Amino acid sequence: MASSIHTLIVGAGIAGATLARLQAEAGRSVLVLDRRPQVGGNCYDEQDAAGVLVHRYGPHYFSTNSDRVWNFISRFTAWRKYLYQVKALVDGQLFDFPINLNTINQFYGKQFTSVEAQAFIKTQCPTIPNPTNAEDQVLRQIGRALYDKFFLNYTLKHWGLHPRLLDPEVTARIPLRFDQDQRYSTRRYQAMPKAGYTNLFHHLLDHPKIQVELNCDFLQNRTAFHYHQLIYSGCVDAFFAYRFGPLPYRSVRFAFETLPLPYFQDFPQINYPNDFDYTRCVEIKHATGQSHPVTTLMREYPMAEGEPFYPIPRSDNQAIYLQYQQLATTVPNTFFVGRLATYRYLNMDQVVLASMNLHDRLEANQTVASG
Repeated sequence: MASSIHTLIVGAGIAGATLARLQAEAGRSVLVLDRRPQVGGNCYDEQDAAGVLVHRYGPHYFSTNSDRVWNFISRFTAWRKYLYQVKALVDGQLFDFPINLNTINQFYGKQFTSVEAQAFIKTQCPTIPNPTNAEDQVLRQIGRALYDKFFLNYTLKHWGLHPRLLDPEVTARIPLRFDQDQRYSTRRYQAMPKAGYTNLFHHLLDHPKIQVELNCDFLQNRTAFHYHQLIYSGCVDAFFAYRFGPLPYRSVRFAFETLPLPYFQDFPQINYPNDFDYTRCVEIKHATGQSHPVTTLMREYPMAEGEPFYPIPRSDNQAIYLQYQQLATTVPNTFFVGRLATYRYLNMDQVVLASMNLHDRLEANQTVASG
């Protein structure tokens, strides 16, 4: 590879594509590598054999409170405004999820007001001032009965570990509401890319200073590339050849089924905390707005082995990561960004913002170096 490449970016997902565009617009020559045959990372979507637009690596719906993030991504896509809803099937009934006033009243067979529900739930919760694990985090918020039905088995399936063995952040990110708001997220901006995520990524990467090379594994071809700086969004432990041991990740198998119906379920996502081996069934047509005589469902089966999707939030895993993080600071002109590279469970908008902030730091350093 010619030495004219200023910024080499490993990964054509949301982190890599965001940084590629920002670096190119700052006048840097950019090469983006990805070991997959397509751009978009886990956001990749495509029409299946039946012509239904599907999210190949699980459902992705965009939401953020950040004007900066929203305005940036909006340059590369038109939007379809959509408020994502999730239901949970418990004991044969569909409940609103995250848990809200409707869920509480339906579960307990009550007609509580918001104030009454808060007072009642408080009587169900043990006093746990400083929760040290995911189980305690939920118990102190909603009590044993709701925890057992909505969280315990779902967490066991998804993570392959008892909630007592996971950090509090696993369940702290899921809100408890005492109103009737049925939205999965309450963020200010919520929408789906009107023409799909893959289309969005093609627009992000469409710049004369950006080159994209697919089906290329950087870790197996490091010496083939010459560049001024490297931005890496893959697994940080793999980058360092597992020097401190492998970091545990949770994987997922996605099973697709096409049915001769316009729609199969009434909601885009139904969680199955207690039934079946899969955690959720997604019918993304609800969110994309695609009009089609058939529909495709996607079911998620969590797995211990396979493509890394979720960093497992435990203190011992974090201790391993901190060793890699420290080692990363010793590699000149190399920067790590994204869920896998920073071993954090990040939403899409958080990855975009982290990428924008990294770009700002790189440009500030460039200005200082040339000043």
